[in-house]
Amino acid sequence: MIQETLTKNRITNLFTRKREEVLNIYFTAGFPQVNDTLPILRGLQAAGVDIVEIGMPYSDPVADGETIQQSNMQALENGMSLKLLFEQLQGCRNEIDVPILLMGYINPILQFGVEAFCRKCSEVGVDGVILPDLPLDLYRSEYESIFKAYGLQNIFLITPQTAEKRIKLIDEVSEGFIYMVSSASITGSQTGVTDTMLAYFNRIQAMKLRNPRLIGFGIKDNETFQTACQYANGAIVGSAFIRHLQQGPATTERIKTFVNMVRGTAYRQEV
Repeated sequence: MIQETLTKNRITNLFTRKREEVLNIYFTAGFPQVNDTLPILRGLQAAGVDIVEIGMPYSDPVADGETIQQSNMQALENGMSLKLLFEQLQGCRNEIDVPILLMGYINPILQFGVEAFCRKCSEVGVDGVILPDLPLDLYRSEYESIFKAYGLQNIFLITPQTAEKRIKLIDEVSEGFIYMVSSASITGSQTGVTDTMLAYFNRIQAMKLRNPRLIGFGIKDNETFQTACQYANGAIVGSAFIRHLQQGPATTERIKTFVNMVRGTAYRQEV
């Protein structure tokens, strides 16, 4: 039975109280080990991350670079599935307060059943989803009412190529925040922040959109994080954190070291 959402979404609450240097960190569910999902979630909360984005492993993650693709393949080999992810997250809200997003692709959700997926998200305390291959028009015509009934925010992406008219429409439809893809590339870019990106950041900033914005793709250290924060409300780190997880155990201490490096506090270079 669909229940009325009596309290504001955790993402909405976050941006109500915090509008600067918001840090969203992505990791792939079931990577490096199948049962690492909850320990990593706990570690990121302990490290003071503002939003946690959990990747739903998929065999063809088209928007993602090699690092996240490899983590998806490893997670699938480990036996991770959407059903298992929901089982791992069951009861997590007894100890986890940080907003949780699920990031992935529409095909596994269609196989699971859209309303069944939204219901499970509501049951385990997921606040929103990022689905890069879900068209805006299809979302509005087929799924928006279901998402809203279960208090689930759908986070849309914009890129340097997104037309101004479409950006304004996304801003009108969106809740939570808008995901600003920094460049027309895949995740894990190593090029740093270019003049072209800065021109794009300035253009979007000048539009004075209603929703907060987080910049993703290529954010990997304190320099890129601080640059993103000059032009948006914060940033999203994905591939750099996956690479960090590849280099050692997913302990809270190692997770805190990474988060401190990105934020620029207690920086320690790990070999």
